[in-house]
Amino acid sequence: MSYLVLARKWRPQTFAEVVGQEHVTRTLANAIRAGRVAHAFLFCGMRGVGKTTAARLLAKALNCEAGPTPEPCNRCSNCREITAGSAVDVMEIDGASNRGINEVRQIIENARYRPAKSRYKIYIIDEVHQVTHDAFNALLKTLEEPPPHVKFIFATTEAHRVPHTIVSRCQRYDFKRLSPRQIAQRLAEICREEGIQVSDAALYAIAREADGSLRDAQSLLDQLIAFAGKAIADGDLKTALGIADREVLYAVGRALVERQPLQAVEQLGALHLFGYDLRRFTRDLLEHFRNLAVAKLGGGKALLGELPEEERQEVSRQAASMRAEDIDRAFRVLLGAEEEIGRSPCPKLVLEMALIKVATMPPVVPVEEVLERLDASLKARGESSGQPAGFAEERVSDSAAGGTGWVADPGPQGPAGEQSGAANWQEFLAFVERERPLLAAHLRQCRALAMDGGTLEVEVPAGFHRDYLAREEQMSLVGNLASRFYGSPVRLSLREAAPAETSRAKKQATREPKPREMLRERAVQAVIDILGGEVQEVKSRGGTGP
Repeated sequence: MSYLVLARKWRPQTFAEVVGQEHVTRTLANAIRAGRVAHAFLFCGMRGVGKTTAARLLAKALNCEAGPTPEPCNRCSNCREITAGSAVDVMEIDGASNRGINEVRQIIENARYRPAKSRYKIYIIDEVHQVTHDAFNALLKTLEEPPPHVKFIFATTEAHRVPHTIVSRCQRYDFKRLSPRQIAQRLAEICREEGIQVSDAALYAIAREADGSLRDAQSLLDQLIAFAGKAIADGDLKTALGIADREVLYAVGRALVERQPLQAVEQLGALHLFGYDLRRFTRDLLEHFRNLAVAKLGGGKALLGELPEEERQEVSRQAASMRAEDIDRAFRVLLGAEEEIGRSPCPKLVLEMALIKVATMPPVVPVEEVLERLDASLKARGESSGQPAGFAEERVSDSAAGGTGWVADPGPQGPAGEQSGAANWQEFLAFVERERPLLAAHLRQCRALAMDGGTLEVEVPAGFHRDYLAREEQMSLVGNLASRFYGSPVRLSLREAAPAETSRAKKQATREPKPREMLRERAVQAVIDILGGEVQEVKSRGGTGP
């Protein structure tokens, strides 16, 4: 007897044996029980998930001598002939090689005649999307009102290529991609029946490589058995199938997380010498960093459920060592490398440089922390005055201005008093810059209008600066600083500039200082000190030269 590959030998013979498509098999079984079987079906889904198998099972259920029944006997002549593919009343047609209008006309002509020995004449057309447009049009009338003894079952991996006029005349069933866990469990059942010794880790590796297709997984297992016999070691996957050991993947991941670029490059070199597909390995790394991001968010078995327990623990350990922002940066670097590897004549060099970049990237510093360190650095240079003891603030209503202002107990007398408040605006800005450089940057876009009765009226351009300064915490801060500077309680009142004035203010703001003047700015120097960087180039944001 000739050898049968595992995919054919272990093809499901009942609806209950179909893996991962319960939503389809249950509906079909219930329809048969209720006598509500449609005249045409469209089975959609990726390769190797059970479309053709389900079509044969439906044909068997309808033509079983004990049926129609959702549980065919598999013993009668009809069941055995359908299983063997020799039933005269069940025609399996390849849509790719029978795609023309002449072939479809022949189907239509033969459909008029009653079945030779079965209850129904059933046409199973695989890859039906390959049929031509004219052939589909010829089939429309027969498909909509076929003879009562005819059933059509179409299968396709590209449902979007099937005309809507055909889809609307069929009951559509979408077959799901199988999860690695479902595939691994089915492979384990087959191995037990076949007497094959293989570890769960190896089965999971095969399931991942199959990418949702049970038939592909069975083919890989067949190839592995041919190489290793009935005792399969984990290392045989790498030798026979070129599947990278998961430990290598996690070793590279650990090297990147622990910022050890040399170890990552050494592991990659070993994979390259073996001949493993580097682009596929990069995709595995992308999936690994996706898992790290999920673990960082607290995702448990619901999001990492396809991983074995030991792998989930390793992912959690690595995720604990990285910030979420750093994981995202690493993912984006590897994503760019994956695209570049596909078109580069030197894929190993591309991936090596990507691994080095990920392993040597400095950690992301949150903006809030940078700002705090910036303020601390400026104060450490002696460029700010301390907040006096007994300083307190009180929120008051500014009914005249129609808004809310802030009042603070007076501090030490500043360089100017209330009478010259508007005139000494530049001195006040210099005082604010020593205390709060970022706040001063916003205030420099404003213009002091007047100081009247303890109220400092400031004109602010509409947009970003106005939104920033109008916040309660910023109003409070400016009021406190103004009270300290002018030596008496001060309220801040904002007035939005007129459109023409706003335009002039924006035009003035876009005038960039010269490069040397910019580099002497205290804020720029503080940022360089904090981040340990150096200035490579100075550009104008407004598109004009300095």
